[in-house]
Amino acid sequence: MTPAPFVGRKEELRDLNLLLKKKTSSLVVIKGRRRIGKSRLIQEFGAKYEFYQFTGLAPTKNSTIQSQLNEFSRQISIQTSLPELIADDWSKLFLLLATKIRHGRVVVLFDEISWMGSKDPDFLGKLKNAWDMYFKQNPELILILCGSVSAWIEKNILSSTGFMGRISLSLNLKELYLQECNQFLVELGSKASPYDKLKLLSITGGIPRYIEEIQASLTAEENIKRLCFTPKGILFREFNDIFSDLFSTRSEVYKTIVAALTEGNAEYNDICQALDVSKSGYLSEHLDNLIQSGFISRDYTWNLKTGAEARLSHYRLSDNYLRFYLKYIENNRSKIEQGHFNSRSLSNLPGWEPLIGLQFENLVLNNRKLIWENLSIYPEEIISDNPFFQRKTARTPGCQIDYLIHTRFNNLYVCEVKFSKHKVGLDILSEVQQKIDKLKRPKGFSCRPVLIHVNGVTDEVLASHFFDTIIDFSELLGSE
Repeated sequence: MTPAPFVGRKEELRDLNLLLKKKTSSLVVIKGRRRIGKSRLIQEFGAKYEFYQFTGLAPTKNSTIQSQLNEFSRQISIQTSLPELIADDWSKLFLLLATKIRHGRVVVLFDEISWMGSKDPDFLGKLKNAWDMYFKQNPELILILCGSVSAWIEKNILSSTGFMGRISLSLNLKELYLQECNQFLVELGSKASPYDKLKLLSITGGIPRYIEEIQASLTAEENIKRLCFTPKGILFREFNDIFSDLFSTRSEVYKTIVAALTEGNAEYNDICQALDVSKSGYLSEHLDNLIQSGFISRDYTWNLKTGAEARLSHYRLSDNYLRFYLKYIENNRSKIEQGHFNSRSLSNLPGWEPLIGLQFENLVLNNRKLIWENLSIYPEEIISDNPFFQRKTARTPGCQIDYLIHTRFNNLYVCEVKFSKHKVGLDILSEVQQKIDKLKRPKGFSCRPVLIHVNGVTDEVLASHFFDTIIDFSELLGSE
């Protein structure tokens, strides 16, 4: 079987390749959402060198330290032709591995490291000792620690005093950029229109593993039905796999928090109210873990006069697949399993238009650099950029802006994001003007309205010259 194409990750490969110029060994940490392509990136990087990959066993109710030790020993035996040992200690296995990687350019991957060592309180200490005493003695060794449980990695490795000063590079893998998604689809043979590609990405996001399941011979709707609305579809099963693997016995708690964000952004107090819980460090920790795992984002607003970040923030469900699952698959699981779910037209699904709008906003925010390029804004000119909201008070009207860019030249780019199968009409002018009028801005600041759309605007909108810039996102998904 031909492997799926490898696209993108140029920045990450550049950072990894820079390590090859060092005269000493390198310890690397890579984290990111499940299915984001961490292992594939490392395999691509290590393909030219002596490469070893060791993967922890997925956790189950019966998982034990010994089962992880046995699996590691088995993988050493397969990859090195050494006899499989019955080991009762990680130090012995690390020493055994060290005998095979003493010389030359070697890349070693410890994949899903939290699965490998979370049950053994001494695992990381023994790994640190093995690094200090054995592994790093090879100046050409690159050891990569990788995993999907980002909160565990952050707490136990990146923020651990045991690994302080030892990590040469830390990468947090994000979704593929829009143009990389397009390249991926083109290499898969897709002839879909830009609008249909965006419809697909509004469900898959820029997750490589999901995109590679798209069949070029099918329409966007046929692909979505096959992946989401049949019991065999990967996106029908994926949610429970993600949450059980990452959050184990607490998966239902995390699921409840994510579900509270399916209809739109929310402040911390709103989430507490939706869950009927009081403010607590327990909830804050769970929200932080979801952020670390790449499923939600926390968007801070800021003071337009000073540019300083404000305390006000919104939590946003930034993972497109999770929202689609909770909105349409979760509530219809039994019907789908029995073959009774009618999904003839996605546009007939309840709340489809608002949902696809939220999904498109995520795509825009994940590709904000493309907005900067279209507006000829250099990164160093930006004071702050994010979804912006202004709380209603006795003296100030409430206001929400899809995406606001604040530059050091006192320019405010008020970006309105619209996903529609029809052309955007004149109504958009008053809608955006109202937001600008409500926005409390300092004297001397200029507001420059920007429209971001996918399916065209009417001649009347163009003739109005209301928008400083109109960006057609579908042009970024034209055939290559």
